[in-house]
Amino acid sequence: MLLKVGELARHTGLTVRTLHHYDAIGLLAPSARSEAGYRLYGTADIGRLHAIQALRLLGLPLAEIGGLLGAESGSLPTIIARQIASLDQQIAQATALRERLGLLERRLAEGGQPDMKDWLATLAQMTAYGRYRYFSPAEIKSLMANWNTVADQWPPLVADVAALMARGVPADALEVQPLAFRWMNLMGQWMDGSFDLITRWGEMYRREPGVRRADGPPAELIDYIGEAIGVRMAALLRHLRTDDFARLGKPPEEEWRRLASELTALQARGLPPGDEAVQAIALDWVRLFDAFTAHDPALAERLMRAMAAEPVLQAASVIEPAVRGYLLQAIAVLRQKDPKPAPQPLDPDVA
Repeated sequence: MLLKVGELARHTGLTVRTLHHYDAIGLLAPSARSEAGYRLYGTADIGRLHAIQALRLLGLPLAEIGGLLGAESGSLPTIIARQIASLDQQIAQATALRERLGLLERRLAEGGQPDMKDWLATLAQMTAYGRYRYFSPAEIKSLMANWNTVADQWPPLVADVAALMARGVPADALEVQPLAFRWMNLMGQWMDGSFDLITRWGEMYRREPGVRRADGPPAELIDYIGEAIGVRMAALLRHLRTDDFARLGKPPEEEWRRLASELTALQARGLPPGDEAVQAIALDWVRLFDAFTAHDPALAERLMRAMAAEPVLQAASVIEPAVRGYLLQAIAVLRQKDPKPAPQPLDPDVA
């Protein structure tokens, strides 16, 4: 029996995008293809998927799982034994949480009121139980440390998203895309750019209400911005491979905005694209884009095609269309002088 990718996704609760990602990074390649080219998964493939998901739940990053599966410690019997040990630990945590909840239930049934210490201890166990099902202690430590670098940026972004929702703007409207772009970048900063961590965090946030911060965004807002991000991802995946995202650097958004502002001023003064000041900005832009795309011309080319073809991606641009044309003219002049610079970027705002 062979399953198509959509059937496998439905049976396992995974997304088709996740299975495509596993295929793209060489972690789970389907053993067969239909005559129409559809991915087909057999029993051995599903056994490997079990191993992948088991190791993920044990806290291993995707980058390490592939190598581990080829080693003795990555054999299915060994993995299942580790999974059982991990489940035993989770059962112990769940049992302790159940006992505490039972204590609260009895006190309330008897007409009493638990004190603050009881409530706080219960909440702490709920949070720990929820988080450790999705992240290893080391990953949680890293996420908590990274949180301090992005915490101040979330409230204004959440407020902006809530304002669009209040106005009734559809999630798939182009107007939402600048916020989807900001949200994706901020998640990337928080999660060290790990597609795997971002996916697991999303799963936990949807499935574990107990781990959500009291001042965090409501579930309906997460669904709203998630739909907008899905539109953006669909546009990107028409041109990029899923493994491309892990190779992209952090978008130097502030630097690009500064250069766009300077270009706008120079264009308003009527300076030609070949002017020395314009050329200096063009060179800075090319260098930033080259670093952002891991110095890979093929990746840069895929990003350029995506930006040129997708209005959804253009909607979040830091540079106006007229100024973008001015920049491209300047880069064309730059390349005439020196053909070595990285491919000319149509726009950086695609990740």
